[in-house]
Amino acid sequence: MTTHSDTDRRVALVTGGSRGIGRQIAQRLAADGFAVVVGYAGDKDAATDAVRTIEAAGGRAIAARADVADETEVSALFDLAETTYGGVDTVVHSAGRMLLSPVVDLDLAELDALYRTNIRGTFVVDQQAARRLRPGGALVNLSSSVVALAFPGYGAYAASKGATEALTLVLARELRGRDVTVNAVAPGPTATDLFLDGKDEETVARLAAQPPLERLGTPEDIANVVSFLVSPAGHWINGQVLRANGGII
Repeated sequence: MTTHSDTDRRVALVTGGSRGIGRQIAQRLAADGFAVVVGYAGDKDAATDAVRTIEAAGGRAIAARADVADETEVSALFDLAETTYGGVDTVVHSAGRMLLSPVVDLDLAELDALYRTNIRGTFVVDQQAARRLRPGGALVNLSSSVVALAFPGYGAYAASKGATEALTLVLARELRGRDVTVNAVAPGPTATDLFLDGKDEETVARLAAQPPLERLGTPEDIANVVSFLVSPAGHWINGQVLRANGGII
């Protein structure tokens, strides 16, 4: 494990940190020297395993459950980070849900559930981050390159991530004078279990061939971007959406 002295004793809170991209981000930040709070919604075993992996590599982490759209539970999540580690320096909001359907067929009850997590959840987490991040801190929201790619079937999901990007840009400007950066990272097709589930080899190969780099992204690719943004080296980047997709758009 590599520990950098400029991030010693700094604290990161990662929502959606039990699996996929969020888990890789949590592990990378722990390797960078952060104490990490691994936020999860329901899979306690996966979150516990993420913590064990971090600890086995010499890092510090705890797991905590919270519904990101519930302001009381999210406030308690930040309270836990502060009481356990002394404060919060970085928040990475990776929690979200995906629903694919043509607009014409979408059940509006499912739309409401998606937006509760992806829009209200982002607002609730960002609100607490804005109140609690220490000077020099960073907030990173996870968006998606599908906002620009406009794939059929992604209307509801892309709209929710468009809202995430809009909130990111506004909040970066509202935090003027706080020495806190606010950015979004928008992955393209990334080889996670969630992404690969239900896709045949032909579909995966077609998506992998789209970027000029001719491969799918990996969770490590996205974690590397986040690691840079929340480091002192990335602190001059603020109010931006970084499309981490190998050049697909």
